[in-house]
Amino acid sequence: MGVFKTRKNKKFSYTPRYYKGDKDGSPFRMEGRFDQFRRATGDSKGIKNKINSALDDMKSNPDRRANRTVLIIVILLILLFLFIIDFDLSIFTFKI
Repeated sequence: MGVFKTRKNKKFSYTPRYYKGDKDGSPFRMEGRFDQFRRATGDSKGIKNKINSALDDMKSNPDRRANRTVLIIVILLILLFLFIIDFDLSIFTFKI
């Protein structure tokens, strides 16, 4: 019993009873369903790098129809927001 000796934590090597091995990866690892298909969910640090990688992923996506659908949904949500805050859209029209 040393006065200056710190106590070490106990270490356990727990393996579940019916665990068959590491064929399918660790059963304790949690990842998203579509993470293997996306590059935007990588280890990029900072919000700017995450946005840039998401935009690059969207540009390199061969499915143009999905990109168009996302763009239409974003435009509709912006217009709905402008309608809710009672924004005057007449400033975008020309008065002659």
